Amino acid sequence: GALYSDDDVAACMRNVTSIALHETVLVDNELSLTAFYAGHVLGAAMFHVVCGDQSIVYTGDFNTTSDRHLSTSFIPRLAPNLLVTESTFATTTRDSKRCRERKFLLAVHQAVACGGKVLVPVSGAGRAQELLILLETYWERMGLMVPVYVTAGILEKSNMYYRLFAAWTSPRAQRTALSFRNQFEFKHAKLSEKDTLSCLGACVLFATPGMLQAGMALEAFKQWAADPCNLVLLPGHCVEGTVGRRLLHGDRSVTIDTCGSEISVECAVEQASISAHADARGILSAIRTVSPMSVVLVHGERVKMAFLKRRVTSLFGLPCFDPANGARLGIATVSKVPILVAALVQKRALWPPAIPRAANTWNGSAPGGRRSVKRRKLRPNVQARDPACVTAILTVTPAKALEERDLA
Repeated sequence: GALYSDDDVAACMRNVTSIALHETVLVDNELSLTAFYAGHVLGAAMFHVVCGDQSIVYTGDFNTTSDRHLSTSFIPRLAPNLLVTESTFATTTRDSKRCRERKFLLAVHQAVACGGKVLVPVSGAGRAQELLILLETYWERMGLMVPVYVTAGILEKSNMYYRLFAAWTSPRAQRTALSFRNQFEFKHAKLSEKDTLSCLGACVLFATPGMLQAGMALEAFKQWAADPCNLVLLPGHCVEGTVGRRLLHGDRSVTIDTCGSEISVECAVEQASISAHADARGILSAIRTVSPMSVVLVHGERVKMAFLKRRVTSLFGLPCFDPANGARLGIATVSKVPILVAALVQKRALWPPAIPRAANTWNGSAPGGRRSVKRRKLRPNVQARDPACVTAILTVTPAKALEERDLA
């Protein structure tokens, strides 16, 4: 049976609390949550979780490259005890965004110029909007009249949320929303219909899901895979076991269902990596910015995570972990103990009074009765040699808890 019902979903949604970016929510006296912009899809956020004197940053999926419709992720230097980060592209350093977009547009243009059909499997929100904006601009610049079809979920529901939450989009998208034209209102894109798959001539179809394992994308693949003029263009990441991943491996015959049905692949297959995930360089940049004490890698492939783990350890000298799903991980942390110190103690002990670096003394035996300078090496009254003590000194809070007689 099903793992959960509609009632379970409704009960879960009643417990959801929405928060704004950079808003800190106090769950109780010790636990607080703060959201930061992730730039992956609309509404994606990274969270800084603080409990007492311990803290964790959980990135989820994030993007360090600015898009046409979303900005790049942003998070300050928080120095948490632990950073939990995605590692989808743990070993990949992508080309520049301009090169990847050029490759995508050329592949689409060459296929439709030969009368072929182009299938672009995408997720319902995020990459679909980014690629539609890109294709819309190119279609207008080149004067192309080839129809572009989009499934209903992409063109209607998703775009409605982009218009409602324009503040989450990129500055460019916000400027166009205030101008004569909203960039989420596509001139060349049409809703796909029942006969779209069997239509004659060249066309472009954006269909879900992005890994070709089901839905409209798989149905289109079944009908178009036998024609060498057609193209399957995969813009995102495909996990092991999906039809999309097998196509990227070069399989020319793929199983498409549990019954063992196979499809012979005669069409062209290409990948244009226009993903909304950070690549290896972006992940390392996030670690450098956040400056954690330890790192945990999740949401990646075992071999690639192990490679990135070694790289993090060598570059930053930080403990780095790549636990398997369901594994329990224990990480040692250092607690900070706040110390209340009397103001008088601070004045007399922690910081010595201002003393000149050189004291002038009269030396009558000096030639000509001149003044000679005797330099004294000054030291503070309290010296901290232990790192824990240094931390305590730097975090002291002035308090008049002690009287002068208590220092006798």
